[in-house]
Amino acid sequence: MLVSKAHSVSQQSRLALTLAWVAGYTNVICILACGTVTSHVTGSVSHLGRVVIELNAAQAGFLTFLVMTFILGAAISGGLTEKARRLGWESIYVLPMMVQAGLLLLFAFGIEFWDTKPETITAVHRWILSGLASTAMGLQNATITRISNGVVRTTHLTGVLTDIGIESAMLAIGSRDGVVRPAEQVRAARVRVLLLTSIVLSFMVGAGLGTVAFERFADFSMIPPVAFLLWIVWQDVRTPICELEPMNRDATPGAVPLPREMVVYHLRRDRNRAGAVQRLPDLIHWIERLPGQIRVAVLDLTEATLLDANAGLQLGDVARRGREREVTVIWAGLSPERVAELELDSPRVGIEPHTVFDDAEKAVAHGFALLDEARTRTAAVAAAMS
Repeated sequence: MLVSKAHSVSQQSRLALTLAWVAGYTNVICILACGTVTSHVTGSVSHLGRVVIELNAAQAGFLTFLVMTFILGAAISGGLTEKARRLGWESIYVLPMMVQAGLLLLFAFGIEFWDTKPETITAVHRWILSGLASTAMGLQNATITRISNGVVRTTHLTGVLTDIGIESAMLAIGSRDGVVRPAEQVRAARVRVLLLTSIVLSFMVGAGLGTVAFERFADFSMIPPVAFLLWIVWQDVRTPICELEPMNRDATPGAVPLPREMVVYHLRRDRNRAGAVQRLPDLIHWIERLPGQIRVAVLDLTEATLLDANAGLQLGDVARRGREREVTVIWAGLSPERVAELELDSPRVGIEPHTVFDDAEKAVAHGFALLDEARTRTAAVAAAMS
């Protein structure tokens, strides 16, 4: 879940259901302990406008602090994700989630050891605890937003409820300009409404659980979300991820050396960690790290025997990023049945059929042919200009 972007509805739903409750839980604990919300900043900014007009400097400073810590959390998430990507980490979103768990753990310690009631909590403790929770929520929101391509936002519900209203209206009307909507669009709208509704319900469940936990055992009320986040990180780290292995430049069929403009990589199962299912690595990072002179990249997926529906969209992202860098990505080890299963040739994925082969040797040969064609065109242009 924390390796690459979540394209499929099932993965986005899993993100929503597993993490929206953490935001609702943390938000209600902060309300009960500190008398303030932290998972969304709309209310904080509204109050800030009011207290500024009232010239309440102390409250204005506190609300500004909440807004800035939420932004800080989002910035930390972006920085850690980019750092992990540059270092070539397999699970690039694990570190932000670990930091969030650490922030909530510090928040839990404060709840346990300090007097945490809105009527009696000291100003210093209120600032510290609210800041920790706000930073954690900003970090979670930014991380999940990046994983889900902006579809899932788990710490606030304004946009979610707005989207539910829009999608519901489209379903109720059922047509546009008198033309009945395609069944596929209607089905997608229904699924999206269910996804968005799951976020709302998960947030509400978290708030309810947090209320009960704080009333029954306030000192230990933050243990469940912290333990849950650490469990997610552990599950993600322990799941095997395939490895990318470059082919020796002299190991091509017939021992023909690879041109300097071409690379060949094999996707190998992780031999050190056994597992029936092994996930794809961050292939966007792979394509972005190729040397600037590369024009053809062959990726052999023969060993990737189990690919879910989301894998096709990931491969499509890699192909598009390659085209942006003027690199043609050629896929090997994909039978026609797997191409159809992953919908690689569909407009949604966007992989060109002539770049997919069921055999690595054919893929490499096609790469040679593409480079030969490019050289021929370059020579023809040069001759015409001379």
